Amino acid sequence: MTRLSVNINKIATLRNSRGGNNPDVVRTVLDCEAFGADGITVHPRPDERHIRRQDVYDLKKVLTTEFNIEGYPSPDFMQLVAEIRPAQVTLVPDSPDQLTSDHGWDTVANRDFLAEIIAELKSNGIRASLFVDADCLMVETAAKAGADRVELYTEPYASDYIRIGPEQAVKSFVEAALCARDCGLGLNAGHDLSLQNLAWLKKNIPWLDEVSIGHALVCDALYLGLEKTIKEYKKCII
Repeated sequence: MTRLSVNINKIATLRNSRGGNNPDVVRTVLDCEAFGADGITVHPRPDERHIRRQDVYDLKKVLTTEFNIEGYPSPDFMQLVAEIRPAQVTLVPDSPDQLTSDHGWDTVANRDFLAEIIAELKSNGIRASLFVDADCLMVETAAKAGADRVELYTEPYASDYIRIGPEQAVKSFVEAALCARDCGLGLNAGHDLSLQNLAWLKKNIPWLDEVSIGHALVCDALYLGLEKTIKEYKKCII
């Protein structure tokens, strides 16, 4: 079974753009769960431009599905996740001022650093996932660093799906997914997945554990409504 984790960063961005508490991030999360989401993803960046640190604490109190927290493993971030103890932490190599995650870890160059961070997460009972490009060497080294899962950075897949077609777009991702399976790693995927390209990814990598989707899902919800949108995404990963 592939699980849908809804990334709610864009909901927080909308709230922050006007001040106040509309839309209510906690209420949105509860609705996402009621509408079928299998988990919730947040990325609390240092500048709090979308999800705020307080949001993370508020969500921990009410969530009944898996909580996935993304972020660069700075001391502040590691303190936060040690206090929250989500089901999963997805480590990303983002700089503090980065607009969005746009590349995976160089797990070879950062293996020792990541191994220490992963060991710390595991000591707190947290599943550790590394955000990586669709590259077997990066995947294999993630396993050697002790990761439980990798999350494949799927923006190139989404771009190539339109540019060169689905069959070519998915090839390197299937190869990386096979490497992950051979290494005993769980497999997640995320970034620019949508109703247009998600089903094809799932068809070609049926052992996907989780997809994390936010931007496209929120855009679709503007037209379809949140409940219908979540149900449509779930249909893509059955």
